[in-house]
Amino acid sequence: MLEDQSGTLPTAERSWSVDDAAALYNVDRWGGDYFEVSPNGKMIVTPLGSRGGRIAILDVVEAAMRDEGLKAPLIIRFQDILHHRVRVLNEAFSKAIAGSKYRGQYRGVFPVKVNQLREVCEEIVEAGRPWHYGIEVGSKPEIFAGLALHTDNESLIICNGYKDDGYIRAALLGTKLGKKVILIAEKLSEVKAIVRIAGEMNVVPEIGMRIKLASRGAGKWAESSGEKAKFGLSTGEILEAAKILTDAGMTRSFKLLHFHVGSQIPDILIIKRAVREAARYYSKLRRAGHPIEYLDVGGGLAVDYDGSRSTFHGSMNYSLEEYARDIVGNIADICDEERVPHPHIVSESGRAIVAQHSLLVIEAFGAIERSTAAERLPTPSLTEHKLIKSLGDIVAHIDERGLVESWHDLQETKEEAQKMFELGLLELDVKANVEAEFWRVAKRIHEASKTIDPAEFPDDLRGLASELWTQHICNFSVFQSLLDHWSFGALFPVVPIHRLDERPEVEGILVDITCDSDGKISKFIDKKEEYVDALPLHRIGDAPYYLGVFLTGAYQDIMGDIHNLFGRVNEVHVFLDDDEECGYYLEETINASTIGDVLQMTQYDARDLAGKMKGQVDAAIKQDRLKPTEGMRLLAEYERGLREHTYLSF
Repeated sequence: MLEDQSGTLPTAERSWSVDDAAALYNVDRWGGDYFEVSPNGKMIVTPLGSRGGRIAILDVVEAAMRDEGLKAPLIIRFQDILHHRVRVLNEAFSKAIAGSKYRGQYRGVFPVKVNQLREVCEEIVEAGRPWHYGIEVGSKPEIFAGLALHTDNESLIICNGYKDDGYIRAALLGTKLGKKVILIAEKLSEVKAIVRIAGEMNVVPEIGMRIKLASRGAGKWAESSGEKAKFGLSTGEILEAAKILTDAGMTRSFKLLHFHVGSQIPDILIIKRAVREAARYYSKLRRAGHPIEYLDVGGGLAVDYDGSRSTFHGSMNYSLEEYARDIVGNIADICDEERVPHPHIVSESGRAIVAQHSLLVIEAFGAIERSTAAERLPTPSLTEHKLIKSLGDIVAHIDERGLVESWHDLQETKEEAQKMFELGLLELDVKANVEAEFWRVAKRIHEASKTIDPAEFPDDLRGLASELWTQHICNFSVFQSLLDHWSFGALFPVVPIHRLDERPEVEGILVDITCDSDGKISKFIDKKEEYVDALPLHRIGDAPYYLGVFLTGAYQDIMGDIHNLFGRVNEVHVFLDDDEECGYYLEETINASTIGDVLQMTQYDARDLAGKMKGQVDAAIKQDRLKPTEGMRLLAEYERGLREHTYLSF
């Protein structure tokens, strides 16, 4: 219910304000430094937090459409946010190091798997240059891209993932170029392979080892940690690997110890426990004579998607500053206790760098709303039909009989109508009006039920709200743009980007245009519960109605698929600029996939398809089914369609 979503939603008798909207959609919680609601009801982005300008997201959508011809669905990237995120991460560690008199440096790396798009990686590399902020790669394609992107030889390239000879040789090529490339051994055989190939290439490698900690992560990615993790070495294997290096005369190549307790860790206690365990491993190895210089704490820095500041899997119960202080402080404590040097600290934060910088704008172009159907129906031919009378009797006695009994009677009448129809005893116009009146009365019962104390709410009415939810039909594909929501129920903030100065009239879910019942957004963030099943929405009028799906910059760009052959969407990159009258400019636009593009991905060739269609048109002309002029026009229309985008065009 609307009241349940905000806890402070004003009654219909009181006026609506944008503050009510900010509370209802929890913007003041998940929006952090970057998102807010303007006095005129538009969603605003502040890419540099409190230090920079403000941009109305709807203005960007309209500018992209007007100036570049780009329609929704549309990804908007606010590239200044990437710079801001890199800065605040590095400043948090710098402050923590200074505050604890830590005797090592922070050398962060961005894991490119979180968003491999060139424009994103280039901005992050450039933003991180003042802090020698590096990159992490986890596959052969990523190391090839990473070598070219990396231009600061003081920053690190961390090489994770399983490796073959080709991967190792590419990494060592970077070493020969003077780059600080550290190959992380995920299994014992990789240590032997690195030693062998380094000898063949006449280069001294820098090697790290990933340790399997007993400490486990939490949330959706807990299985990536612990002693049964997919990657990493046991304690015995670490010692054996160190002996292999010693026997090969490469003792000094053992540069880094790495661990990873999973992505999106919501609870700071898990991070603290893992850091202390890893610091103990580091200290014991240092005392044994291994000259390790870096301790890589992996990823896990979370994003508060729902704004609850809790241990829900989509949230986090700590701040960035607390995260940095706890890592630095716990490593320092263990090292001081063991009397070993403080290592340089590496972290692999990806989600926390890129999640906030992009959002998906979708247009709702239609709605399925049961309770309004009666308004569009003609008067039935049998206005005095007993079923119509039964419905009228239910309405007349709601107060007398109570909501639960009225709901039972209403359901019974609907079932009776269905049975009569199956027996051929009910005409279509009467059936249609019975169904429409059913939903109208159901809505009245639902509205009346909102005054019931939640502790005394009848079980029989609990499912009524969901029966009345609208389905806003949106021009996008969940499978292409929000795969994490479909695959494991990841939550993203969803908010209308305009009309927030208007009270939402309905609750509903968002359905996409794929031919798949799973193509929907049906779980939404909530400040009280882990999630809610419906979103407050406005009714769709003559003007476009746009919704923003926020915090989508991590993984969604890369992991989307082409289910139903819906491809990549239009994209626009935005930068703040005080010299511009509007305060920003569209730096780059990327057109969506065309129909021809996605067909090519499934082994169709656009020219071959056009050629086959031409053959069919020619045959139709010869058989006098088409005139030549009409045939050529239809063929041109087909060829033009192959160059159009895969989404609907309004």
